[in-house]
Amino acid sequence: MALSGPLLGELLVRMSLITQRQLDEALKVQRQLGGKLGEVLVTMGVLTEGNILEALSRKFNIPLIDLESFQIEDSVVKIIPSHYARRYHIMPVMKKGTTLTIATADPTSVNTISDIKFFTGYHVEPMIASESAITRAIERYHGGSQTGLKKVIEDMGMIQEVSSLQVVEDEEKMDVATLEADAKQPPVVNIVNLLIAEAARKNASDIHIEPYETEFRVRLRVDGILYDIIKLPMKYKEAVVSRIKVLSRLDIAEKRLPQDGRVKIQMKLDNVPKTLDLRVSILPTLFGEKVVMRLLDKDNLMLDMNRLGFEGDGLLRFEEAIFKPWGMVLLTGPTGSGKTSTLYSAINRINTPEVNIITAEDPIEFNLSGINQVQMHEMIGLTFASALRSFLRQDPNIILVGEIRDMETAEIAVKASLTGHLVLSTLHTNDAPSAVTRLVNMGIEPLLVTSSVILIAGQRLVRRICQECKEEVEVPRKALLNMGFPPDEADCVKAYTGRGCDKCGHTGYKGRIGLYEVMPMTDTLRQLILEGCTVMDLKKSAIEEGMITLRQSGLLKIKAGITTIEEVIRETIL
Repeated sequence: MALSGPLLGELLVRMSLITQRQLDEALKVQRQLGGKLGEVLVTMGVLTEGNILEALSRKFNIPLIDLESFQIEDSVVKIIPSHYARRYHIMPVMKKGTTLTIATADPTSVNTISDIKFFTGYHVEPMIASESAITRAIERYHGGSQTGLKKVIEDMGMIQEVSSLQVVEDEEKMDVATLEADAKQPPVVNIVNLLIAEAARKNASDIHIEPYETEFRVRLRVDGILYDIIKLPMKYKEAVVSRIKVLSRLDIAEKRLPQDGRVKIQMKLDNVPKTLDLRVSILPTLFGEKVVMRLLDKDNLMLDMNRLGFEGDGLLRFEEAIFKPWGMVLLTGPTGSGKTSTLYSAINRINTPEVNIITAEDPIEFNLSGINQVQMHEMIGLTFASALRSFLRQDPNIILVGEIRDMETAEIAVKASLTGHLVLSTLHTNDAPSAVTRLVNMGIEPLLVTSSVILIAGQRLVRRICQECKEEVEVPRKALLNMGFPPDEADCVKAYTGRGCDKCGHTGYKGRIGLYEVMPMTDTLRQLILEGCTVMDLKKSAIEEGMITLRQSGLLKIKAGITTIEEVIRETIL
């Protein structure tokens, strides 16, 4: 009986279990006295609880279960901690293989099913039981309700990891405002520690903490996709945000302006010591401050260029470019496409005691040994352009510019590459050929572009198929042809997908890999640029000279069984 009043009422009327007049009367009573519509109908004597459950069962073709007579195994009860059972008002009843059956009073709640699936790693199937029966089952198997979030930590089996999580800096010496006391209360500390530990456990890249009018939602970004993880009690909204501000040395009293900070965390994950850098962003929204914490885990940083995902001789061409004594190498792609990882891999490859490498980054994501990294601070005038001017007086061999955003930065970077320096940087364009047009539109003369740029690489990230549950799938030949497979390959290519298992959280994917198109600046391409050719002409000529496009890179990874058709379509175009 947990369906909302109007939905349940309309359903019961359509099934001729009540009349419209009875529904109107029940809604009137509900407005006066409160409560749920189903309970009102039962109190009025119009229906019994059993009538409503049977109606839901027939409508949605979901079986009923009598929790009073059904014995649930202890191992099944423990799958869903008590705080989740109470929060979602559900009860696990049986487990078969990778399928978990739960009892719920609202079989239409997609959010409940998806949340439990994400947390448990099981495929979830519902059965219908009354709210009162579920309440009694929860009390019978979990005991009386407990207050405080210590129970949350214990239920999730993470007390060891959370209790050992420490901020590297001594936060007790920080000067904070009036919310400091609330921010240091044990329940609030445990909530924040739990979220960070769970994100690290799931190899998440970001934690999103979002306040809305009636809920306080937390989501994790895993392999580029956001998943709901938990809805926190509204009463902790201010304290949780304040706790994060304390950790990252931000102003607790400032709630009107965005703030950015960092914090270094030391923790134990499965008894293994781990250090995380968290980049924190606070943004004021309509219903409070939204927090995004980016987890920077150096252990997950891919510095082996052979494993990034280059196709064919793309890696050879890229390495030849970064070992040249001067010139400009550009990486293009949207935010979150892995450009920073590729840049770090490149400078790690060419980092030797004989060269001086300086980077200008906003922000610095990872500390790399032997490399001089400079954090940009536009508020005090330290921009990419001003940093580049200073770099040229520091006797550099190699300069890394996090992003070319404007004409001034582009102009200095080009001049640096023409005066004996290797410059590595990024641009936000859709593909490699478009980077040329972007530079020209910024105001760089085509002659300077052709003289300075030695290679442009476009990239995207796609999710890898989980190797534990990988299976072959049938794909129509026409669909393969429409994707770009040649007719002879479309007849024999095998496509794969992930069935979903405990290892991948039943998503079918685990980890990501890059798609690359590598465009060296050849004499033919230089001539076309000087003649003012279009992007399409430049791309066509580059393909004729052997460039593998992003879509073609994706097709090769489909053939190799690395990723799925859906992932390649999502990230590339023909």
